[in-house]
Amino acid sequence: MVSKRIVLTFPHKLVDQPIVYKLVKDFDLVFNILQAKITPQEEGIMVLELKGKKENYAEGIKYLTSAGVKIQPLNQDVSRDENKCTHCGACVTICPTGALYTDKKTMKVIFDADKCIACELCVKACPPRAMIVKL
Repeated sequence: MVSKRIVLTFPHKLVDQPIVYKLVKDFDLVFNILQAKITPQEEGIMVLELKGKKENYAEGIKYLTSAGVKIQPLNQDVSRDENKCTHCGACVTICPTGALYTDKKTMKVIFDADKCIACELCVKACPPRAMIVKL
C-alpha cells in the first residue's frame, strides 16, 4: 500500500475534466483533498493525499502525466521550534486543517504534523517565528 502527498497542477484546459474521479474509478485509488484552488479558464492547483496499491498508484500517476497534469511531491515540511513558541495562538486561527489547535486544559498550542499540508500560513502568522519550513 502506498500513501503519498502530492501537488497537482492542471492547465486551464483540464480544470473542467473529471481527473480525480478517474483516479478512483479506473485505478482504485483513495484520495483526500488537502487544499485546492481550481477556477475555470485558469490553472488549477490541488494538494492531495493519494493512497492505493503500489501498481495502481504508479498507473494513476502515469495517467495524470499523460493527461497533462504536472505532479510534484509535497516535499516540504513545517515544524515548530519549541524554544521559540510562546503559545500565543496566532497560528491556530489561520490553520486550515486543524494541525494547530489549543489544548483546552493547558491552553498550550498543539502541533499535529500529520494534519499539516505545508501551506505555510502559520509561518507568516507566527509572531515569534517558531513555525519553520524545512525543504
